[in-house]
Amino acid sequence: MDANILNSFNEAKKLYEKHGIDVEDALDRLSRIKISLHCWQGDDVRGFMNRGQELSGGIAVTGSYPGRAATPNQLREDIEKAFALIPGRHKVNLHAIYADTDEQVDLDELAPRHFASWVNWAKEKGYGLDFNPTCFSHEKAKDGFTLSHPDSEIRAFWIRHGKASRKIAESFGRELGQPCVTNFWIPDGYKDTPVDRMMPRVRLMESLDDIFSEPISEEYNIDAVESKLFGIGSESYVVGSHEFYMGYALTRGKTVCFDLGHFHPTETIANKLSSWLLFGDQLLLHVSRPVRWDSDHVVTMDDELLEIARELVRGGLLDRTHIGLDFFDGTINHVAAWVIGTRNTLKALLRAMLEPVDRLKEIELEGDFTSRLALVEEFKSYPFGAIWDYYCSMAGTPVREEWLTEVKRYEREVLFTR
Repeated sequence: MDANILNSFNEAKKLYEKHGIDVEDALDRLSRIKISLHCWQGDDVRGFMNRGQELSGGIAVTGSYPGRAATPNQLREDIEKAFALIPGRHKVNLHAIYADTDEQVDLDELAPRHFASWVNWAKEKGYGLDFNPTCFSHEKAKDGFTLSHPDSEIRAFWIRHGKASRKIAESFGRELGQPCVTNFWIPDGYKDTPVDRMMPRVRLMESLDDIFSEPISEEYNIDAVESKLFGIGSESYVVGSHEFYMGYALTRGKTVCFDLGHFHPTETIANKLSSWLLFGDQLLLHVSRPVRWDSDHVVTMDDELLEIARELVRGGLLDRTHIGLDFFDGTINHVAAWVIGTRNTLKALLRAMLEPVDRLKEIELEGDFTSRLALVEEFKSYPFGAIWDYYCSMAGTPVREEWLTEVKRYEREVLFTR
């Protein structure tokens, strides 16, 4: 290890230890956190089924940066490169349209065999896998409705797809020895104000009940449901609202997914976490960065990310929270986007772990709000960067911006040659 990195770490460690903070314990906790890397950043949400199908269902990707993955092998190669630049051992989040098969199958016919190459690869590399049914960019979703569609035959198609997705996820969990989180998001809604808000939600409830009717052990598969405030084409009404899924998850024993871009533009997610986990067993976070709407920008070290990390650490909620990324930016290098977003998420969690949480709670109970504010603000400039550099070095990953040099080399030698 570089002597400067080690010296800076030791000096920073002394500062934190003065406040009773165990830096080694924080790094150990951080090393056990698995971030689920979303495969769809690598190819602009195109997938490998129904090639040529236009994106729909409120999904939009801007930019045409060269080098996006066009085959499953290319996508896996790019993910491996990203993980080589990110400390820790993590997971890969797949959408159903990323099946690796030469068979001509539709979404409702997918089976574990169509993802065998992904499982074999993940097993070889030591990655976990998560999963998502793909309820968009399909001819049976072109009018904006899937599981709440008034046509029972179309609903039946999406119900079959949901059931197939859970079986695929179960196989992931069995094969890889860690649970697969299967997240259900649908684009259903109206562009203009509907007359009947109730019946689409009744149909969605019944469809979900049908999908989840077969019990699957959470040792292998964890079901999550994801709400949205509005989307392109569903500006006035979304069937699967936050209130709908909160009620559904609580009454059905399911996990709720909070996506940072799926709420009001000025609404923060951090304040919701303890409220949900007071009643629900687990939580799924889709970490993104909305800019005025659900625009899924690459995650940066902004106030919202830091506040979410603090809430998870201060509330002791990390063990019950699954963290995945969800953004797709086609204007920059696809691999760099993964690296930036994941490293920022981990950095935010480390910063939260390096706060004197127990002391802050004590002085809060004592009513010493002056000391609370002073300490919180002073710790914002404590040298967490020296701890992060040490962690990266110990993990064998690049320190600071050194990773960018490797991405640029990979870009020249691999991405630009595609």
